[in-house]
Amino acid sequence: MSSTGKVYLVGAGPGDPGLLTVRAQELIRRAQVIVYDRLVGKRIIEQANPDAEKIYVGKESNRHTLPQEEINRLLVTKAREGRVVVRLKGGDPFLFGRGGEEAEYLKRNGVEVEIVPGVTSAIAAPAYAGIPVTHRDYNSTLTIITGHERADKLANSVPWNEVAAGNGTLVFLMGMENLPFIVERLLAGGRLPDTPVALVRWGTLPQQEVLEATLEDVVEKVQTSGFRPPAVIVVGEVVRLRQELAWFDRRPLFGKKVIVTRARAQASRLVTALEELGAWVLELPTIAINPLPVANLRTIVSGIDSYSWIVFTSVNGVKVFISRMLEHGFDIRDLKGPRVCAIGPATAAEVRSLGMRVSAVPEEYRAEAVAEILLRHAGAGDRILLPRARGAREILPRLLRAKGVIVDELEIYEAVPETRLDEENRELLKEGLVDIITFTSSSTVKNLVAIMGEEMVKTLRGKVRVACIGPVTAQTARDAGFGVDVVAREYTIDGLVQAIIEACTGAK
Repeated sequence: MSSTGKVYLVGAGPGDPGLLTVRAQELIRRAQVIVYDRLVGKRIIEQANPDAEKIYVGKESNRHTLPQEEINRLLVTKAREGRVVVRLKGGDPFLFGRGGEEAEYLKRNGVEVEIVPGVTSAIAAPAYAGIPVTHRDYNSTLTIITGHERADKLANSVPWNEVAAGNGTLVFLMGMENLPFIVERLLAGGRLPDTPVALVRWGTLPQQEVLEATLEDVVEKVQTSGFRPPAVIVVGEVVRLRQELAWFDRRPLFGKKVIVTRARAQASRLVTALEELGAWVLELPTIAINPLPVANLRTIVSGIDSYSWIVFTSVNGVKVFISRMLEHGFDIRDLKGPRVCAIGPATAAEVRSLGMRVSAVPEEYRAEAVAEILLRHAGAGDRILLPRARGAREILPRLLRAKGVIVDELEIYEAVPETRLDEENRELLKEGLVDIITFTSSSTVKNLVAIMGEEMVKTLRGKVRVACIGPVTAQTARDAGFGVDVVAREYTIDGLVQAIIEACTGAK
């Protein structure tokens, strides 16, 4: 077997991580080396194996981190080390991405290559702006043109009279610097001055901007608005359809910068819900979940039939308990004896996702409500297993033991404070450029204050809205010096999201 590795030329799509192909995502997670460009977003790179070597070779106008020739040599060098190399390129590697050049160089140097196409911004960015690049009532052709060449080269490399003729849709990639030249050539070639034009900046991302104009006034509008690259330029009658079909930037939280302070292991559901509504989510976890060693877990699971109930009080409790159990060689089926009580719908959903049945979910997500529902079914001498966090409130076991129920508490994880606020988020907070901070527990409040400092809390009052999952968290936030603007009526992630929507849109 050859010691030479393999290079995958992978299209990362236009920016939205949800537009990665399944194959691209699989390779990003497998890669030992990732060589990536400027337009490959942080959220995509974060999906890589933490141990993978990540090399940035991004290019901006008139500024190259690494010349193309050196990128080619780098790919060969890494492959010859016997490693799996992913060359990650924005959009599609074969559409103005120099993928063909890189593939040729690799082949000439005896390196195996696989091509993984990606969703191109030429189609995706207009689509996210509500512009179909083809429509049978408007056009029957689509021409995709690079706008990145020098103006003198662009003048000779593009058949302008043919491009300008007719009514087909034109899409220019990387053409903002040459916009005046492009407009001049299209008008000279016969396109009418009132032809609609749309510029889509950061297409498919939460910071997407769209400038609508015509060939006659687009250059002036760009200058007066300060509209900057990177942007896709769309020319043609299909641009008019944006008025009817725009969707991405019409969502209720579009453009709102929302900080999520929830622990990393718990944040995904809240992040996903907010992003689906258009928010620009910045993850700033204040809590990390650390599993704890459980010396007697084997004994407990072996004797699981002696328990009437297992009570899960959090999603983390479910995940860590099951993970620890599987590590000891047990199976989910070993938990068939006791019934399961879960606090809250999210915890219940996590239990069900593992193939287990949930017998009870209290209407209120408080220890007192859990005790009440359990005591309807359990009495003196019954045993209950309570896997949960170190330092959790003692109310639940105390209420149960008062009625003679035997409660075995199992401390399986601890929530520990994060210790650092990254510079990007610190600056955004300091400048008041965040719209909403979310708090999902009192500990997230306390930990954020510890990370950012009390002085910064004072500067945020009146600048940034604060949204809390419930009244207890809200009171903690007020005690810490925050002004609280939003409190969920239902103390769940869904309730918090709904409260944020209502606060931002006035909808009930």
